[in-house]
Formats: sequence, C-alpha cells, structure tokens
Amino acid sequence: MADPPDHGPGPADEAESTFQLLARAHDGDAAALEVLFARYLKPLQYWASGRLPAWARTSADTHDLVQDALLNTFRRIGSFEPRREGAFQAYLRQVVMNRIREEIRKTRTRPATAPFDELAHEHGGSPLEDVIGLETLERYEAALLRLSPGEREAIIGRVELGHTYEELAGHLEKPSADAARMTVARALARLAEEMGR
Repeated sequence: MADPPDHGPGPADEAESTFQLLARAHDGDAAALEVLFARYLKPLQYWASGRLPAWARTSADTHDLVQDALLNTFRRIGSFEPRREGAFQAYLRQVVMNRIREEIRKTRTRPATAPFDELAHEHGGSPLEDVIGLETLERYEAALLRLSPGEREAIIGRVELGHTYEELAGHLEKPSADAARMTVARALARLAEEMGR
C-alpha cells in the first residue's frame, strides 16, 4: 500500500509557523525566507502545472515561472501583511496566476518563432482544445473570485492542492473531516453555478 502524500506540517502548526516566519522575514531574516520558499515552491508548482498552455511555453516552463514569481515576491516580502490563516498561500497563488497570464499575453503578442507542428498535437490536445482549456480556466478563475473566501479556500485546498479532509478541517476551522467534506461539496456546487453563468 502506497504512503499518502506528505503535505508537510499539520495545518495549525504550518499556519502558526508561517506567521512566525513572515515576522522574521519582515525583520530581514534570510533563513526564514528560504524556509518559506521551500515550503511553498512545490505545492504552487503542482497547482500551476498545466495552467500555462503548451503554445505559450517558451524556454521557460511553468515550474520556472512559479520559481521566478516566488523569487520576485519574496524580494518584496515586507509589503505583505497576513490578515488570516491561509492568506499568504492565497496571495502567492494569485501572484503565480498573474505571472502565468502575463506569459500568455506576452506570447500572444510575439510572432510565432516555429511553424505549427501537427505531430506535436497527435498525442496531446489540439490548438482548439488549448484555447477551450484556457477559456475554461478563465471561467473557473472568475467564478472562484465570486465565491466567499471560505468557499474559495475549500476548493483550492481540496481540488488544487490535494489536501486531505482532515487537513482541510484544520485550515477551515471545521470540527471534523466530515464537516470539511460537506463544506467542499457545497463550495463545488456554488462554483458550478457560477461557472454556468
């Protein structure tokens, strides 16, 4: 039987130490920045994978974009003030999404440097599927923004970051894994409603 994925420290420990690390980072502690970078790099790379369409990729892939976005953000870490648990993760996620959108816009305005390769799409998606995927992603992102912060956190934590219901219970301050599961189910129903508009 395979071991469950390791999501690092428990929710309460992680939230508490993230606040402590941010306070140390505000005071110029480089070691705290390194720990924060290591903590958020892999989860954000996992979350971002597939969000940059193949046609928009240049020599940099999505993982490089995530790393670049985090490095730029951590250089200005003093401007971030955490207001609630999960706020830093949500902030970093938005920074990465903005960086992906910027890369897509840049690629759209740059002339094509290589001819269309039909073979590249034989086993992957077609250019139309890439565009449809991007439009769906944009609808998803727009719908997420119309949800409450709690609904948004539930969906991102479960669907995008793969947290267990036990972990989500801690993040969402729910009394049990079952309560977290119900919260996610309701949030997904609301998301589907919003995406249908």
